[in-house]
Amino acid sequence: MYRILVVDDERELSMRLGEFLQNEGFSVVCAEGQTDGLEKFGKGEFDCILIDISLKDGNGFSVCSAIRAKSDVPVIFLTASGDESCTVAGFEIGADDYIAKPFRPRELVARIKNCIRHKNGGSASISCGSITVDTAKGLVTRNGEELFLSALEYRLLLIFLTNKGQLLSRDRLIDELWAASGEFVSDNTLTVYIKRLREKIEDDPQSPNIIKTVRGLGYKAGD
Repeated sequence: MYRILVVDDERELSMRLGEFLQNEGFSVVCAEGQTDGLEKFGKGEFDCILIDISLKDGNGFSVCSAIRAKSDVPVIFLTASGDESCTVAGFEIGADDYIAKPFRPRELVARIKNCIRHKNGGSASISCGSITVDTAKGLVTRNGEELFLSALEYRLLLIFLTNKGQLLSRDRLIDELWAASGEFVSDNTLTVYIKRLREKIEDDPQSPNIIKTVRGLGYKAGD
């Protein structure tokens, strides 16, 4: 389970965000402001840190700089400021991503996981049944033989394999594909691509073991 630190002095927003991320399978610690954020960072190990730029007792840039002096943990800025200079400044001091408020929650989840994958070197292989994905090379194999997937099929497969055992609703799949590709994905498009993906990765597409249908609720990747 990935552990996330949220540093934001808007208590209500932090609580809502923390609850959402916990429902998505993350472990979350919330901190109010710069001092509290750095104190909690120093006491625990985290896989990703979300920081608001405007804090009551400092600012997110100072928090990020202090963290970077000790760790290369992924840092994502969450801010209501869309100013380009703030974005550039954030990246220059070592931020991994920058998301303007208001943001789509599913997009945030996708980008957190993306930052963690990149920070881990992107070299880890993900497997399920006879399927293995080398995320560094973008290579998918089935029983050792390379499969050729379209970009959207590949993204869809990654969503399933990075959420093995979790129920994924159609709405969530659409949101994550949209966030990853930047292009609108319709319900019909999702149906077509799940069918195509099953035809490529399943031993028996009519009785799938990797991408299972949970009737009336969505889908689940095999454990």
